[in-house]
Amino acid sequence: MNLSIEPLIYIGIFVGIVMLVEGVYLVAFGKSISLNSRVNRRLDLLNKGTNREDVLAKLRKELDQHTGSRTIPLYSLIADKAQKANIAFTPQQLILVMIGLGVAAFLGLTIATTASMPIRIMVAVGMGVGGVFFWVNSKAKKRLALIEEQLPDAVELMVRSLRVGHPFVSAINTVAKEVADPLGSELGIIADEAAYGRDVSDAIASMAERLDMQDLRFLAVAVGIQQKSGGNLAEILNGLAKVIRARFKLFRRVKAITAEAKWSGMFLSVFPLLALIGINVMQPDYYADVMETSAFIPACAVVAVMLAANFFFMRMMVNIKV
Repeated sequence: MNLSIEPLIYIGIFVGIVMLVEGVYLVAFGKSISLNSRVNRRLDLLNKGTNREDVLAKLRKELDQHTGSRTIPLYSLIADKAQKANIAFTPQQLILVMIGLGVAAFLGLTIATTASMPIRIMVAVGMGVGGVFFWVNSKAKKRLALIEEQLPDAVELMVRSLRVGHPFVSAINTVAKEVADPLGSELGIIADEAAYGRDVSDAIASMAERLDMQDLRFLAVAVGIQQKSGGNLAEILNGLAKVIRARFKLFRRVKAITAEAKWSGMFLSVFPLLALIGINVMQPDYYADVMETSAFIPACAVVAVMLAANFFFMRMMVNIKV
């Protein structure tokens, strides 16, 4: 039996690319971008002696730097995800990372495989862009999930502050000091913007649109209505906290119920590719007799279309909105 390890080499290089970009990110920014610290980043900057205005300007620049770069041809693929993930790399640095990872992938393919030059170039470009996209997407999902988990507790803290007599902006500032990142720094930015004259409901609505989070839109609407028509904001937010927590529990329950179907769909989508890789590893010349026939390329195209259709339909079937 002839064995070819080239498919495994491609997979190994891609995994190495993703690990490399994570390593570069940690070396460049270290603990300053950690989501595990008990003290959020805004408070850490203030404790180091940076004045409030400079901290706000620095954090706002980091939040907005990816929004204005959506017109860059290659970067437009990940600009939205990079904004939600609050990637500390600037757009220019992230593009340089893509190029560097593409070069590293090309060198790895040149050393470890016998693929032709055009194939190596195309695969290296795909790995450089795809590796960064995969990494940024995973960062965005993790950050948004943490914000969704922190939000009910944060709103309940606001309710307690309002009930003891604090104004709403002061309540947000208090919560920003108590809550860890990522929500702590986000609320701190809102408190600082309100202190410098921005309408607090507009600031919350802007945050909701930037993160594309429905629960934050509910919060912005509740605060906006209370500002215009009056009412007991503490009771409104208390009801909102219960709704958010109930939605979060329902989402977790739906996720648990649909987990088997999701993994089944993922397995059905990935298994043909794994089988193809396994066949090429164990018997590289398995398709040698049919590769030269005129029906081989059309058959491959049909299989690729069917696999893609299977992936999207399986995802649609278990993508339940809560």
